[in-house]
Amino acid sequence: MNLTFAPADAGALPLHVIEAEGLESWLADQPASVRNWVEASGFAGEIGNAVMIPGESGGPEAALIGYGTAARRRRGRFALAAGVGRLARGTYRIASGLPAAAAEEEALGWLLAGYRFTRYAGDAPEMPRLIAPERVDAARVEVLAAAEALTRDLVNTPASDMGPEQLEAAARGLAAEFEAEIAVTTGEALLENNFPMIHAVGRASPRAPRLIDMRWGTTGPRLTLVGKGVCFDTGGLNLKPGSSMGLMKKDMGGAANVLGLARMIMALGLKVQLRVLIPAVENSVSGDAFRPQDILTSRKGLTVEINNTDAEGRLVLADALALADEEKPDFILSMATLTGAARVAVGPDLAPFYTDDEPFAEALTRASGPAADPVWRMPFWEPYEDRIEPGIADLDNAPAGGMAGSITAALFLRRFVTETPYAHFDIYAWNPASAPARPKGGVGQGPRAILGALPLVLGL
Repeated sequence: MNLTFAPADAGALPLHVIEAEGLESWLADQPASVRNWVEASGFAGEIGNAVMIPGESGGPEAALIGYGTAARRRRGRFALAAGVGRLARGTYRIASGLPAAAAEEEALGWLLAGYRFTRYAGDAPEMPRLIAPERVDAARVEVLAAAEALTRDLVNTPASDMGPEQLEAAARGLAAEFEAEIAVTTGEALLENNFPMIHAVGRASPRAPRLIDMRWGTTGPRLTLVGKGVCFDTGGLNLKPGSSMGLMKKDMGGAANVLGLARMIMALGLKVQLRVLIPAVENSVSGDAFRPQDILTSRKGLTVEINNTDAEGRLVLADALALADEEKPDFILSMATLTGAARVAVGPDLAPFYTDDEPFAEALTRASGPAADPVWRMPFWEPYEDRIEPGIADLDNAPAGGMAGSITAALFLRRFVTETPYAHFDIYAWNPASAPARPKGGVGQGPRAILGALPLVLGL
């Protein structure tokens, strides 16, 4: 799997990017042999179309790739990636037709089209390579592709090989690569260091729960990322049905996305003091499992009534967020595969986020389009605050009624961040059907948009 651009001096075939409505005009300027060949091939300039153009010797001398229509491109992203697999193996350079404003997105899509998860079966096929288009920062785009591949690999790995210990190993590998500091609090030490809800959720598993704490950078504003690392979620004693448990290897998708974002920040050398906190647990069933109607006391001192052990992600995040808030950084951001309600609200393709920080919300929305990383703002709707207040304890981890589940979960988390600007992402981290540059499986949702918003929000 090669997620890098070809060297600029590599011998390359010219590749013409053709919009559907521009094909006739382009063909009018070509010799009859080219016109006849393209027309006979059935190439129409649609997204997913590609055709090789032979030279006099019979070998290829150029290629065309479809760019569709503006209306069709608005329905998706990474339009060129749809046709990359139909090109002959070799190296290409964009010769014409690609709008400068879309060059970075399409270049990233080309690289991501080469991603394959091959840990257990198969090999990644050799894909056509691209010389980075003019005015595209090739090194930056390669960083984005590598971070996305890291996130996908972590989410795609089954829980048998991606438990709390293996998630810790992935974080340690990232820390070693970028000379970051890392500390891990494991097992009973969680109680000794006042992380009672992380311990409660993870104690039923033979794979010990832990809190991963990574730091990088010594100058600049302080940014803390918190990622939900539930490596498998049975639902605990409120056991999930089989149909809902099938994808629970991805319940550490928040941690995977946070690690991908951290990799971008470190590889690009952003001038920030970065902290990454990942509560890594497995929500299992045993005689030691936490129970419905238990009342847990959090690190912050707030008590939580457990009305569903399957609403465990907010519990482990709460302790980590309380720790993050104690340091009063300049910004805290959490990412989690937290609620099915978010999927009902916006589907699998959008990353819903919550924040009271207007500059961040505006910057994120503006950045998401150029980053090809769609997000959608949801409200911290304060009239719903009483839904998370059960009376017998300060907070309810699973309010009854089934409505506004993503909002009430976000309101729950906000109770643990009182000193710092905060944003929360309730992501899916999974692509349910293959799309250009986005095969079925684990996926990053939000990190590229966040990366684009950080300079404005943190004053970088």
